[in-house]
Amino acid sequence: MNNSIPKVGFVSLGCPKATVDSEHILTRLRAEGYLISASYQDANLVVVNTCGFIDSAVEESLDAIGEALAENGKVIVTGCLGAKGDVVKQAHPRVLAVTGPHATDEVMEAVHLHLPKPHDPYTDLVPPQGIRLTPKHYAYLKISEGCNHRCTFCIIPSMRGDLVSRPVGDVMLEAENLVNAGVKELLVISQDTSAYGVDVKYRTGFWGGKPLRTRMTELAVALGTLGVWVRLHYVYPYPHVDEVIPLMAEGKILPYLDIPFQHANQRILKLMKRPGNSEGVLARIKQWREICPELTLRSTFIVGFPGETEEEFEELLDFIEEAQLDRVGAFAYSPVEGAVANDLPDHVPPEVQQERLARLMWLQEEISEERLKLKIGKTLTVLVDEVDEEGAIARSFADAPEIDGQVYINDGQHLKVGDLVKVVITDSDTHDLWGDLV
Repeated sequence: MNNSIPKVGFVSLGCPKATVDSEHILTRLRAEGYLISASYQDANLVVVNTCGFIDSAVEESLDAIGEALAENGKVIVTGCLGAKGDVVKQAHPRVLAVTGPHATDEVMEAVHLHLPKPHDPYTDLVPPQGIRLTPKHYAYLKISEGCNHRCTFCIIPSMRGDLVSRPVGDVMLEAENLVNAGVKELLVISQDTSAYGVDVKYRTGFWGGKPLRTRMTELAVALGTLGVWVRLHYVYPYPHVDEVIPLMAEGKILPYLDIPFQHANQRILKLMKRPGNSEGVLARIKQWREICPELTLRSTFIVGFPGETEEEFEELLDFIEEAQLDRVGAFAYSPVEGAVANDLPDHVPPEVQQERLARLMWLQEEISEERLKLKIGKTLTVLVDEVDEEGAIARSFADAPEIDGQVYINDGQHLKVGDLVKVVITDSDTHDLWGDLV
């Protein structure tokens, strides 16, 4: 390899949306002929894509920048932490440049300034699916940036701006390129997937010479024709979510919905500036399951929000008991610098927050264990993620990568990563399943 070709090191932190930002930057770097270095030492400079959502993420990002400066010395910072004023510059004045999230052009300008672009027609090539940070068999498909909600615990709109939907033709072209490159599962992500197209009044775009509306339902229908798993993340419970449930029942997209409910008590939801009410939600969940009995529901909740009383927390527990959700993530409220909720009265003491969190997770573990037991004896199609001498680790339609459970295949040593195979379930625990190949 020509040693004169400039090399860029890359550190990517944060959520799947930040991962997609990283992939866009990496794709541009490779397209322009830069090499991506696997170590600080070999790199001419390092790009760090940061997260700034909660205090622990800010700390992790600042540590990563410090490490890159210590190991390499030339560092460009991008991502959500970059949008939080002078935090980066104050902590690390030696960084070369700081940009906010989804700022590929600005990052490339900084790279060009500090590490001039190579001129080599032979390296100025990139595969049509771009450079991915995920394994080859699944990929995140980001359909929009930003968010129109103003949840009081969240600062994402101040970092990523209001909702901006990608043109539906661009989304579908990217999806096709990914499928052609061997991707078996597309994970649709955004800050608010069900709001896709609101900002452009659901205008009609084009894909493959045919009209297609910029709207979640129509997008799901189109993605469902590509012959791969399609999984919807971060879906607010708007009325039109009802439209995608029949698509799941028909097998067009995976029967999986990731809806961050955040709480069940009406007063707390109002303080959070969240839509929805628990009675209406429970009725809809019942209706969804009647249409699509296989439906897997994942959600997230915040406990110990400022002002949350014991009675209001117990209402949340009752909701979780009644809703029988398959997968739940829960967090104790953490004050994020710049969040409106910090100014609310009656903050819940940390020890009470932790005790409530433990009670919620204990209840959910019981529910999860019981729901997984119902799968014993069933035959499921699973997607293989890892293979070693002990067998294979896979996921069913009910499991998103890195956040949900796994399916362990005892006799799967000969399988390959990315295989879709049928497994009969023989055992379960709180989060995972075990099975044998059919």
